[in-house]
Amino acid sequence: MIKMEIVVKTFNELTLNELYDVLKLRCEVFVVEQNCVYPDIDDKDQKALHIIGKDDSGIVAYTRCFSPGIYFTEAAIGRVVVKQEMRKFGYGYEIMKASIEALKSRYSTSVIKLSGQTYLIKFYESLGFRTIGEPYLEDGIPHIAMITT
Repeated sequence: MIKMEIVVKTFNELTLNELYDVLKLRCEVFVVEQNCVYPDIDDKDQKALHIIGKDDSGIVAYTRCFSPGIYFTEAAIGRVVVKQEMRKFGYGYEIMKASIEALKSRYSTSVIKLSGQTYLIKFYESLGFRTIGEPYLEDGIPHIAMITT
């Protein structure tokens, strides 16, 4: 199995190349692969913690996390993404576990909310999240709010 290194950075700690590679990965998956035109660059990256998964080929997994009160009342995880050809290695679980730990350690909270694509409900449930409310469309893709239990 290929090894992934995880780093946690604020926006100002990102190198230009890291920022470029993160935005490229988000575009490859959310815009091209999922065929969804939406405003990915939304002025929230500057307020986020960036959880980056890297291997020898570069950035392969990513999330952005927020302290309580920035995105939701609770701490939040968003833009969960793994490069398509790397999903078979369990990087989604690794980047999510690192994101949960980063939020717990930086903001002393275990209550975390996310807006997950509905086809990933079981994935998020396996990480301790439960659905709240009803499914809704976000940028034309079915989503549901989820929170840690």
